Amino acid sequence: MAKILVTGAAGFIGSKLAYELAKRGDEVVGVDNLNDYYDVRLKEGRLQEFGNGWTFVKMSIDDKEKLDALFEKEHFDSVVNLAAQAGVRYSITNPYSYMQSNLVGFLNILEACRHYDLKHLVFASSSSVYGMNTKVPYSEDDRVDTPVSLYAASKKSNELMAHCYSKLYGFSCIGLRFFTVYGPWGRPDMSPMLFANALRDGKPIKVFNNGDMIRNFTYIDDIVEGTIRAIDHPLDANECPNRVAYRIYNIGCSHPVKLMDFIREIEMAYGKEAEKIYLPMQPGDVYQTNADTTKLETEIGYAPKWNLHEGIREFMEWYKSDKNPLS
Repeated sequence: MAKILVTGAAGFIGSKLAYELAKRGDEVVGVDNLNDYYDVRLKEGRLQEFGNGWTFVKMSIDDKEKLDALFEKEHFDSVVNLAAQAGVRYSITNPYSYMQSNLVGFLNILEACRHYDLKHLVFASSSSVYGMNTKVPYSEDDRVDTPVSLYAASKKSNELMAHCYSKLYGFSCIGLRFFTVYGPWGRPDMSPMLFANALRDGKPIKVFNNGDMIRNFTYIDDIVEGTIRAIDHPLDANECPNRVAYRIYNIGCSHPVKLMDFIREIEMAYGKEAEKIYLPMQPGDVYQTNADTTKLETEIGYAPKWNLHEGIREFMEWYKSDKNPLS
């Protein structure tokens, strides 16, 4: 049994991760500031659904004093940092919120890991770091110096910061580049919820780039399983390049899906065809995300199990149920 801190614990991934870790016997502390980037009822509902067996603390990682006090009290074995200001399009209009949470907050996490003798940090990066890359599938060895949103730039910054701290202070760091996560309790600003809401309300759905987009839609259970495997595989500097205990992994379904095929799955699961408004590409978006997950599969045994049809069915059953606080 390990003592693990999960930040962003009221989030889509964080709440399910904290639950699964506690269920297997780990001592879990979760923190979240419950901000209003999207409807707080969804965050509170996740805590009610997944909050058994672990301790929740309401706080923000950009509050250094409170974060340090928590580290000093709890003596964590591992930290999973999922707290961040999310959303590519939101970063166009609200840039300062990304700097405070994604840079200052992450620096606070790294400093706490340094000063309180943490052994292993797993942190969320994003597929958005690949930016204008045209080579697919995306490999962790590709250059990622052409971001097209401030959100992507902040996530690339996190990777650089983590490498620096791992080199200087010797603790293990694994960054996970998440690819388009979906499923029950998902974020309301993501396409599954937006499309389902439009079908429910009889409104047209917005289809960007005229539907010509490809995404690595990855079911939440596969993401959580892969994250747990990363937690369970701290790195040995002696086995890493340049003796730095640092790795970046893609984590996705490895089977990219055309946006129009995804929409059809939503329509079939809901039982209704949507009216569509075709729009150009939005600032900050990219045409395609396509993950090469070979490294994660070979090094820590990650093997996604959920196909799109099954995942959308599970999402839609939740969406139509009384568990959905936004229905």
